[in-house]
Amino acid sequence: MNIETIRYYERIGLMNKPARTEGGRRAYGEKEAQRLGFIRRSRDLGFSIDDICALLRLADTNGACGDAKAFALAHLNPVRAKLTALKRLERILTETAARCGRAAGGCAIIETLATGGRR
Repeated sequence: MNIETIRYYERIGLMNKPARTEGGRRAYGEKEAQRLGFIRRSRDLGFSIDDICALLRLADTNGACGDAKAFALAHLNPVRAKLTALKRLERILTETAARCGRAAGGCAIIETLATGGRR
């Protein structure tokens, strides 16, 4: 993880300020590494900073699994919407690329981009 990202997480309170070495460098222990991993995996799954704060509070207080499950389930609908949009995008690109070179008088890809797919 980028050090600037870690500093940002410290500024917004996701991470505590770590201990410092005699030379002034941050000294992260296993607990901090685990917390950073939790944050990174949460971001990879698309959770917002606010969601991660709430999930960390649950983790820090041994919160109810049901509450964590509610976050995951609430996050599913936007993920499913993105998947639907990506599948549509895949279909459009596949169909447009297949028409490329076959259309007389123009490029199917350029035409689709110019008209939004309306012919």
